[in-house]
Amino acid sequence: MSWTRGLPAALAVCVLLLTGSAGCGTGDAHEGKDGRSASPVGKVLEDTDEDGRHYREVQKKDAPEVGIEVQPDADNGWDVRLTVRNFRFSAGGAKPQAVAGRGLAYIFVDDRLVTRLRGLNCRLPARLVPRGTHHVTARLYADDGTVWAVKGEPIESTADITASEAAARPGRTEDTTALSASRTCPRTGGRGSPERAGKAS
Repeated sequence: MSWTRGLPAALAVCVLLLTGSAGCGTGDAHEGKDGRSASPVGKVLEDTDEDGRHYREVQKKDAPEVGIEVQPDADNGWDVRLTVRNFRFSAGGAKPQAVAGRGLAYIFVDDRLVTRLRGLNCRLPARLVPRGTHHVTARLYADDGTVWAVKGEPIESTADITASEAAARPGRTEDTTALSASRTCPRTGGRGSPERAGKAS
């Protein structure tokens, strides 16, 4: 009798041990190759932007795209217009989590962050663009702060603009030159919209 009662108990212990070991093994399921962590939306890489925000890599065929155009306005400032594909801007107050094809655009002037956009347009005041040639970059971010990327490069587009001395003076804009191109900037890499690549205004 004691032997027949002990057999089911022993089998139950074996089942519990097997179940427990399977559960413990799931802790490593989120680790990818080369120290990269997998997530439901792409892969979070070790690479970061200038402020330490990690890249979130997605497949090229599903990746968002961005183009940028910058033109002088009548008040000595600069109008910035973006074009996007496979991307939607999140509303203010969105949850801080990555959702495929959603997020916001960060605008940089000479690699310095000047504003965050949840739409296609913004204005840069003249004080942010002194005399000389400058690089204005739009880069796409997810709502959790990660940078959308393809093949290890951030999804971004850069326009070169030149502000003359006359344009820097109040009320004078006639000598301002704007070169707007949705292209890859050689200094930082990146990925712009192929439809507008190389165009200048």
